[in-house]
Amino acid sequence: MTTKGSANPILIVDDDPQISSLIASALRNEGFATLTGADGEEALALAAKHEPALIILDLMLPKIDGIEVCRDIRRRSDTPILILTVKADEFDKILGLAIGADDYLTKPFSPRELIARVKAILRRSLHRPNTATKRLRHVDLDVDFEKRKVMVGGQEVALTVYEYKILEALAHAPGIALSREQLIQRIYAYEDVSVVDRVIDVHIGNLRAKIEEDPSHPRYIITVRGVGYKFTEVDSE
Repeated sequence: MTTKGSANPILIVDDDPQISSLIASALRNEGFATLTGADGEEALALAAKHEPALIILDLMLPKIDGIEVCRDIRRRSDTPILILTVKADEFDKILGLAIGADDYLTKPFSPRELIARVKAILRRSLHRPNTATKRLRHVDLDVDFEKRKVMVGGQEVALTVYEYKILEALAHAPGIALSREQLIQRIYAYEDVSVVDRVIDVHIGNLRAKIEEDPSHPRYIITVRGVGYKFTEVDSE
């Protein structure tokens, strides 16, 4: 069910109706609209239909488990996801797979802690980069995100899948430093692999060699010491 108070409700997905009811009640008391689902298939259908502001997702779901639901949603949208798990080490494994969840909460939990996590995630989501950018032009770099086409000085440049994903992630957040871990989660989000930070540095070096006039003095992809990398601030379409 949904409640009034928000154009985009918070979707709660748990096969235990008591837990769903507890969460929904706590959220409604804080003025949030809510929507509930009881299995993975229903979660995907409701998420596609209602575009929730946030999804609270249990791992142990009938039909499609929470890991696959999270992966599927993350392939299509950047809707914030809060995972519910019985054991913290279970979520550690999920993080290793980098499926794209924003946070996790271990059962049992207090309604006060749940609300605090929800509000924190929603605050962070307000500052997420704009992924609706269709095209970026800066100096002699031209990136068409719809066609996945990169031009430098009027010549098309062939990037690997990972190089393009890094360029896309950075260019969609101009001026914002992304850590190596954030880049790993974005470009390897749906792959069952273990990746070390150094891999990102290698990809960045190869990418700079292809798009920068002088890779040793980059003007597009800037190193932020102690943090990671950022794309120089530009006007985009």
